[in-house]
Amino acid sequence: MTDETAAQNQELLPVAIEAEMKKSYLDYAMSVIVSRAIPDVRDGLKPVHRRILYGMLELGCEFNRPYKKSARIVGDVMGKYHPHGDLAIYDALVRMAQPFSMRLMLVDGQGNFGSMDGDNPAAMRYTESRLSKAAHALLADIRLDTVDWQENYDGSEKEPMVLPAAYPNILVNGAGGIAVGMATNIPPHNLGEVIDACCLYLDNPNVTIEEIMEVLPGPDFPTGGTILGRSGCRSALLTGRGSVIMRAKTEIEEIRPGRYAIITTEMPYQVNKAKLLERIAELVREKKIEGISDLRDESDKSGVRMVVEIKKDAVPDVVLAQLYALTPLQTSFGVNMLALDNGRPELMDIKHVITSFIAFREEVITRRTSHLLGKARDRAHVLIGLAIAVANIDEVIAVIKAAANPDIARTELMRRSWNAADVLPLLQLVDDPNNRVEKNKIQFTEAQARAILELRLARLTGLERNKIDEEMQALATEIAEYLSVLGSREKLYGILRSELLAAKEQFATPRRTVIEASEFEADIEDLIQREDMVVTVTSGGYIKRTQLSAYRAQKRGGKGKSAMDVRDEDITTELLVVNTHTPVLFFSSKGQVYKLKVYRLPLGAANTRGKALVNIFPLSEGERITTFMPMPEDETKWDEMHIFFATAKGNVRRNDLSDFHDIRTSGKIAIRMDESDRLIGVMTCKETDHALLAAKSGKSIRFPINDVRVFKSRTSDGVRGMRLSEGDEVVSMSILGGIATTVEERYAYVKMAAAKRRAAGGEAEEAPIEKEEGVQEITLSPERFKEMDAAEQFILTVTENGYGKRSSAYEYRTVGRGGSGIVNIITSSRNGKVVASQPVNHKGEIMLMTDRGTVIRCPLDGIRIAGRNTQGVTILKTQPGEKVVSVVTLPEGGAIEESVVTEESEPNA
Repeated sequence: MTDETAAQNQELLPVAIEAEMKKSYLDYAMSVIVSRAIPDVRDGLKPVHRRILYGMLELGCEFNRPYKKSARIVGDVMGKYHPHGDLAIYDALVRMAQPFSMRLMLVDGQGNFGSMDGDNPAAMRYTESRLSKAAHALLADIRLDTVDWQENYDGSEKEPMVLPAAYPNILVNGAGGIAVGMATNIPPHNLGEVIDACCLYLDNPNVTIEEIMEVLPGPDFPTGGTILGRSGCRSALLTGRGSVIMRAKTEIEEIRPGRYAIITTEMPYQVNKAKLLERIAELVREKKIEGISDLRDESDKSGVRMVVEIKKDAVPDVVLAQLYALTPLQTSFGVNMLALDNGRPELMDIKHVITSFIAFREEVITRRTSHLLGKARDRAHVLIGLAIAVANIDEVIAVIKAAANPDIARTELMRRSWNAADVLPLLQLVDDPNNRVEKNKIQFTEAQARAILELRLARLTGLERNKIDEEMQALATEIAEYLSVLGSREKLYGILRSELLAAKEQFATPRRTVIEASEFEADIEDLIQREDMVVTVTSGGYIKRTQLSAYRAQKRGGKGKSAMDVRDEDITTELLVVNTHTPVLFFSSKGQVYKLKVYRLPLGAANTRGKALVNIFPLSEGERITTFMPMPEDETKWDEMHIFFATAKGNVRRNDLSDFHDIRTSGKIAIRMDESDRLIGVMTCKETDHALLAAKSGKSIRFPINDVRVFKSRTSDGVRGMRLSEGDEVVSMSILGGIATTVEERYAYVKMAAAKRRAAGGEAEEAPIEKEEGVQEITLSPERFKEMDAAEQFILTVTENGYGKRSSAYEYRTVGRGGSGIVNIITSSRNGKVVASQPVNHKGEIMLMTDRGTVIRCPLDGIRIAGRNTQGVTILKTQPGEKVVSVVTLPEGGAIEESVVTEESEPNA
């Protein structure tokens, strides 16, 4: 081993990698936080911006001097202060010159510095820059020992650690940055309002944030626009965090008779206008926004003008509301007021920011005053020496003439005591501590002696002697003023206030962003027209909404109308009639639940498939929507209701509906099931209701809702609701009103109602009514019969071959949950398996849909009321191989276009 290798090995020390990584990572993190990404609360600048401004000052790029090439500025800053690449420096310089990025521009640029459309600025060799007047206010007094300095990266230059900052730049221009483990996002504010808030604090240091908010209500963005609601601003000012909702300034103009356009003249802050136009065009192509006929950008140097032309039959307010909801025309600014205070990153409220700035300005003014005091005393000290020399001019000249050289002359002048009787009033006025008077005589200091030796003979004239006296008087006044400022906090605050008000007078502009007190929630709801919609879902996962009026009514036995073009492998599985304002819960095969208003679903014609559900909800691979449920529009009623689940395996579960009040766009867990099970029904219910489960085999069971306890968990599959035979499954779940009658009353009523219908010539079923064992026959009074008739519900049961019937709910006796049930309908080879079983009334309609896309609307009063244990009548004539897949009840009172179809009814079954 050589001596050199041994020496190297002696310098190697073993270090634990965990400790080294921790230390190195913390060093790196703090370097990014302090030296790169987080602004200083005092001047509101990051190091790169501070270095650019100071470098431009050093280079002479002042507002009243000619522009200089940006490349020269970037090169100078990079070479002296910021060795992190020219692109980073130029990007920071460009932003300070953009009127749409800065509320108060710090760089006056000449050339192409980018645009709101995201256009890149011209190369730095083409653009020119200089400091703006506002930047000079940040740099003012920087050479008066107002701030601390540090060496640059190679020790060859000095740079300021902070700028003196005559106004709170961190609030005026804001800041944004991402560090390691933290980030900042401070919005710009109005300079006049910020200074008013500072003055309010100077008047009363105990001022509350609520009082500050009276003069500083919130951000003021350079692009204007509107802030919706005060809650976001209030949260940001109170806590340092908040979300401010920004909206573009728009107007609806009539561009020609009967045609309107939405004109946007102010954009939300930091929104790319070109990308916004692209987003609107994309939404129009996807038919998420309808009613737009043309889209163009008419912006020029005079300002923003984006035109969205509206179709003739569209409502401009509705289109505008959709643009706000679906595009960055309305967006949010997440406030996170994190800044460096004494070198430490802190989340600050508005008072903390103002307090830190006022404390900094107090320090700046104190240091500036101390510096000026020292300069004034130094000058006064020299003037005292000159005044004494002039008073003793003959003796001074003699000493100088007798000296062999200047050094001897200086020493001799300092050694002697000189008569100061003639200048004692000046000495007392200046109060120079460097000259002590003893018996009306003083000794010169070295500085005074040097000044005497450099004195020109012209200063010995009477006029010049008077000028010295006058300058002494002025300096004495200055020194007294400086001392009074340093000795009086009140006077110092007076200077601070006057300088702030001077900055306000010079730079303040009217507020550009309007703050609207009203919140924006549900504003689109009031603009959406209320109308009935048919929502259809296919097995292939497509959904659409169609106006209910697109389907005409037919007599039972009709052949229906094509609802959509379907492929062989894509059949319609769900159909629902709701209102445009109805909130709908969508339940997926994996037990997730999503919430969406009907008007947000894609609108399509009757013969179209719609839009894929995977493009509407964030469904995972293999997940599909299996059930969807309309909810009450008034969500305050949800707290009084329960939600009831039923699966194909006969399991049921009950939860509070309020468990599903707040559902994020990413969904929420609703129920957990076995992989072989699926959700077949979800409905709201009350404590007094009954549940009716219908199996495809023709069996059904009715039991009270309160037989199922309220589950607090959303991760259980519930309890058994119906015992099923092998191969059978539940196909329908309904909620019925509770029966406040006895078994004897129900039997008597069903028998009397059937006889009454037969006597009236109705199509009452001739099959005998089942009599439960042990039930005695009674006779109902007319009043009781009338009361039960008013409360009667009917159960519509439809089979896959298009047959169905209505049966009185009184025939479905109530039993405990978990049984195998009773006959609901006879599932013969003619009928096929049961598709649906649900409660209906006399006056409504039903809509049937087949796996081939055929749809029929049929009045309910055209479907025979039959006994429970019967086969029913033809509702829809299906083609060979065609099966009914969906049955839905239409709301009573909907517009129905009567169309008489000459089809013979089936004979009684």
